[in-house]
Amino acid sequence: MSAELQSLIQSAVDQRRNFAIISHPDAGKTTLTEKLLLYGGAIQEAGAVKARRSQRQATSDWMEMEKQRGISITSTVLQFDYDGYHINLLDTPGHQDFSEDTYRTLAAADNAVMLEDGAKGLEPQTLKLFEVCRMRRIPIFTFMNKMDRPGREPLELLDEIEQRLALKTYAVNWPIGNGDRFRGVFDRRSQTVHLFERSTHGKRQATNQILTLGDPQLERLLEPDLYSKLQEEVELLEGVGEDFDLTQVHGGAMTPVFFGSAMTNFGVELFLKSFLDYGLKPGYHRSTQGDIEPDYPEFSGFIFKLQANMDPKHRDRVAFVRVCSGKFEKDMTVNHARTGKTVRLSRPQKLFAQDRESVDEAFPGDVIGLNNPGVFTIGDTIYTGKKLEYEGIPCFSPEIFALLRNPNPSKFKQFNKGVSELREEGAVQIMYSVDESKRDPILAAVGQLQLEVVRFRLEYEYGVETLVELLPYTVARWVEGGWPALEPLGRLFNSITVKDSWQRPVLLFRNEWNVGQLLGDHPSLHLQAIAPVTVGQMPIAAS
Repeated sequence: MSAELQSLIQSAVDQRRNFAIISHPDAGKTTLTEKLLLYGGAIQEAGAVKARRSQRQATSDWMEMEKQRGISITSTVLQFDYDGYHINLLDTPGHQDFSEDTYRTLAAADNAVMLEDGAKGLEPQTLKLFEVCRMRRIPIFTFMNKMDRPGREPLELLDEIEQRLALKTYAVNWPIGNGDRFRGVFDRRSQTVHLFERSTHGKRQATNQILTLGDPQLERLLEPDLYSKLQEEVELLEGVGEDFDLTQVHGGAMTPVFFGSAMTNFGVELFLKSFLDYGLKPGYHRSTQGDIEPDYPEFSGFIFKLQANMDPKHRDRVAFVRVCSGKFEKDMTVNHARTGKTVRLSRPQKLFAQDRESVDEAFPGDVIGLNNPGVFTIGDTIYTGKKLEYEGIPCFSPEIFALLRNPNPSKFKQFNKGVSELREEGAVQIMYSVDESKRDPILAAVGQLQLEVVRFRLEYEYGVETLVELLPYTVARWVEGGWPALEPLGRLFNSITVKDSWQRPVLLFRNEWNVGQLLGDHPSLHLQAIAPVTVGQMPIAAS
């Protein structure tokens, strides 16, 4: 690599920040996403998310079912520039039924923003996603939302994070009041108080008055009890709180905490500016060739998501690629690690939810969209130069199983096409009976809503009405050693054997007790709750 190109790549990496937002449903994730876009200049006015049927839909929710129900059910990528930085925001589904899509998206993220409802604190889905971030060593930034509504005490929220997550906290800003008496925040970085006006209702950037903590005018603008409480709590934070340590933040041992209200814009821009200073820039990724740094001289990246029909008029299929190293250029020819073939990347796209535009180049940390004519699967590595493969992205154990039936034989072709494309993008896992006479696919889902989405999309995007017949199983286990490990055992009781999309044996059980019973009868049998990564992918690290 020439010194000029290496300097270009390093400069691009320094300017890039990449993060995913994780939260429990109803914590305000879509609202925060839109407000970040508002401050980034990517949109001029934030859409109302409360009355979504009568207002314009949120920018990040583009799928028809999302618009109808007012929930996020698929991850999207939103790219924008702010204050000299190029930001890739990976918006993820909040609903727990789509947590697997979130897991895959976190594989492409360098940082995570953990969004909490200030009245509820940590919730089950947030805890689950936090563990994924910890497993992948992703720095976590916490935004305490809805401070303009009655909520818990800020110190209590910090203590909960420290106790339940074993994670140190550092409050970067501090709320002044809450609920109807929420007046703004104190920014510890600049030692200034930001008082916000409520008149804008969050549609446009908030106007605020900035004062120093010792300014006599502040005492006149705040109620005496709020002013006194602010002084006491700031003194307490400085006296007994943790010292800020960026090394611990990047190592996942400390979370910077921000307080605000996404709906009314309180604290959003302060959070964004701080995140750009503190966030981890694109770093190395593990591969079969060791750790690949962003300035590695060859281009490389991996597919973390597939999406069918983002443009229903053209029945397109888009592969989301996280660029890991080198420089991506339009029309470049790359190697496809799994198949060993070469692929020309002729139609790369910059993504902004459903909207796209052609892109000529991209750098580590960026996410680009590629046209996918059935070539790519989730977890695939593409590269130039010496062969390498990145860590695989696993499928997680489903808990709901159902036969998917096509009652209209004339729609057979559309049915098969829809099932195949939805399987490719990971909308749901697909399994099949080992009895070749039984051709109905088995939907294997994490939650009930996934089944509804599959039926809705098959009808809306492929014109096929379907029937779903629930099966009495709640546990799936993959067989270590594959079919050869099963053959000597003969008939297995308390389970049925099916095959996944990679033709690997999977045992379905009614409950965990049946799993234990089977293993007791066959001590030589070894089962896995997480599907092995697909053929040709580097195994997931154990840690």
